[in-house]
Amino acid sequence: MSRSTVTRRHFLQTSALGAAAAAGVLHAPAVLRAQGSAVKIGVLHPVSGALSYSGQQGRIGAQMAIDEINAAGGIKSLKGAKIEAVLGDAQSTPDGGNAEVEKMNAAGVAAVVGGYASAICLSASQTAARYDLPYVVDVGVVDSIVTRGLKNTFRFGPGFGIIAKTALDNLVTINEAAGKAAKTVMIVHEDSAFGSGLAKLLNAQLPERGFQVLETIPHPTPTRDFNNVVLKIKAQNPDIVIPANYYNEYVLLARTMQQQRVQPKGIYSVLGGAASSYKFVKEFPEAAQYIMDCNHWFDPKNQKALELKKKIEAKGDFYTYEVYMNYSCVLLLSDALERAASADRAKIIAALESSTFAGHVMPYGPTKFVNGQNQGAAPVNTQVLNKDIEVIFPAAFASAKAVFPMPKA
Repeated sequence: MSRSTVTRRHFLQTSALGAAAAAGVLHAPAVLRAQGSAVKIGVLHPVSGALSYSGQQGRIGAQMAIDEINAAGGIKSLKGAKIEAVLGDAQSTPDGGNAEVEKMNAAGVAAVVGGYASAICLSASQTAARYDLPYVVDVGVVDSIVTRGLKNTFRFGPGFGIIAKTALDNLVTINEAAGKAAKTVMIVHEDSAFGSGLAKLLNAQLPERGFQVLETIPHPTPTRDFNNVVLKIKAQNPDIVIPANYYNEYVLLARTMQQQRVQPKGIYSVLGGAASSYKFVKEFPEAAQYIMDCNHWFDPKNQKALELKKKIEAKGDFYTYEVYMNYSCVLLLSDALERAASADRAKIIAALESSTFAGHVMPYGPTKFVNGQNQGAAPVNTQVLNKDIEVIFPAAFASAKAVFPMPKA
């Protein structure tokens, strides 16, 4: 039919069809209607910038969980709705995280997972709160993330208050078993919310545990040269060095100490960015040997955790804490979606508040959120021994005993 022969009747018929289609009035085939609409989830990580390695690792874990959920039939209570990842790059800055949350909100996500760095999580979760958008923190450990009264924010892992207490309890136990060989400490920390906050806690608590803090040395992220820092360590000769920094800086600090032959009685990390990393152990085994850490870790007796490790390593990636923390957080959110039977944000928040989720891969007790903090979350202590990473505390998960003081090279 040519444009000149379109009748008024035909125009009204086709216009009505178009309007009906736009309004969703036309009936789709039953097979199509049986499938639930996809649920959009924001997956936020710093995949560029100074924290890009950790951000990329976090994205791997989140995406693997999403793929597994979808392959298993999606969200059953939503007619098998698949999870659709809306990926965001925080660019290793709080402002970058905020911008991505704005985009995710505009895209209609039901919730956001991730953030990684404490500074990004603090800022991005605040932005999400303006839209009542559920936000599940993957790693960020600053306790103010969950003490601000934000009803939308949930942290699955432990904060650095409980991590610092656990770390110092275990350090005292290790030191007493060695006849109290260590008395002095130096702290080297990155200077953002994570490192500075942790250093403040350690400075307050170490003297109470019988340790003298000789010096606390902050540094920015990124830092490309630790020679001056290591010279200070060498001059003061502490029994223990406590690093608290991100992956690249941690590796550089440890390697610089090795190169300058600075060997204290122990390197005892609290949330060390590389100390519990298979990548660090594989690439720099001599620098990593005997380093201890109190950090996030998977349950080594959980079959699901071990199967995930095999899958990750089969792809040529390292099984780092960013991977299994994000994997577990997506599973947690999926469980909330199932119980909410809705992608409504308020219902998801309510489901998270009442969560008892236990199908994760972490060495945790039952999930229970109080003011957004999972009360079942706990860190473990690890030590690099014989080019592998062993759990040394708690006893229920331990695969080796601590070696302290470090044998002289």
